[in-house]
Amino acid sequence: MVLRLAVVGCGSWGINHVRAATRLTGAELVVTCDPNPRARERAAKVAPDARLVAQAEEVYADPAVDAVIIASPAKTHASLTQAALEAGKHVLVEKPFVLEPGEGEKLVALAESSGRTLMVGHLLRYHPYFRSLVERVRAGELGRLHYLYSERVNLPPMREGENVLWSLAPHDVSMMCVLMESEPVEVSSTGQAFLRPGIEDVVFATIRFANEAVGHLHASWLDHQKRRRLTVVGSKKMAVFDDMEPSEKLRIYDKGEQPSGFDPFERSAVGDIHIPAIPMIEPLAAEQQHFVDCARSNQRPETDGREALRVGRCLVAATESLRSGGKPVRL
Repeated sequence: MVLRLAVVGCGSWGINHVRAATRLTGAELVVTCDPNPRARERAAKVAPDARLVAQAEEVYADPAVDAVIIASPAKTHASLTQAALEAGKHVLVEKPFVLEPGEGEKLVALAESSGRTLMVGHLLRYHPYFRSLVERVRAGELGRLHYLYSERVNLPPMREGENVLWSLAPHDVSMMCVLMESEPVEVSSTGQAFLRPGIEDVVFATIRFANEAVGHLHASWLDHQKRRRLTVVGSKKMAVFDDMEPSEKLRIYDKGEQPSGFDPFERSAVGDIHIPAIPMIEPLAAEQQHFVDCARSNQRPETDGREALRVGRCLVAATESLRSGGKPVRL
């Protein structure tokens, strides 16, 4: 069965979904949707064979559409996802999943009761270099994880209706949770709204996990140097996943702890740096293909609604901590 797809939202990021959806295996892009005429014109150039519509209601009422990719503003995710699921469509919705956890729980229940696939676009979970890092962590190559930290900063167009935490940090929270293989139990965060009152454009957040490991993230819309980097420190080795590197995106540092009894000033041993050769596949294409494969085979996506709820709970707790001056919030 060929899955017939529609993309709802063809703006600055949604147009990438349109492009990637024209190259999928086992799926056909049949409709693109956006209320903005310019966005529709651009989508027509990228996917000339897809039908153009202005309103999502037209997509959901179309029996020729099996599945929907939603790449609209975050504040519309809940309502558009609900309408799509109620219309019997499989849904891949961009991050953040929803802005209110209660809405997300209802959508997860709706997807499960209707037998529809619900997947959330935590894109970097499908990056081939990150997936290699996950395999190495699970194989014990890095030893016991002590802590990890991320930087996701640059000068992108700022979003309306969401701060930098909700805009950028879902990626990092999702990556941290899958690497730790442990539930987050406490979140604290601080930040500042320099450009627009009440909408933080820089945030520092710390997540404590049940296994006593710690994750720290820095998200900012104000840095002039773009960084997309995740560092993972284990008892045996350290790994750095740097998506801004043109080719050497993953480095493994063989610098682990020495047995007890050594001079503390010589406790760390300097070893080799391993740069694995990993075939590069566009993460967005891999994410979409995973969605198509799961929808066609009724399999649970790696970043399904329940995984997105866990990420959302961390973001809600971080927001509560922001509002209370950095006070830790238990999950």
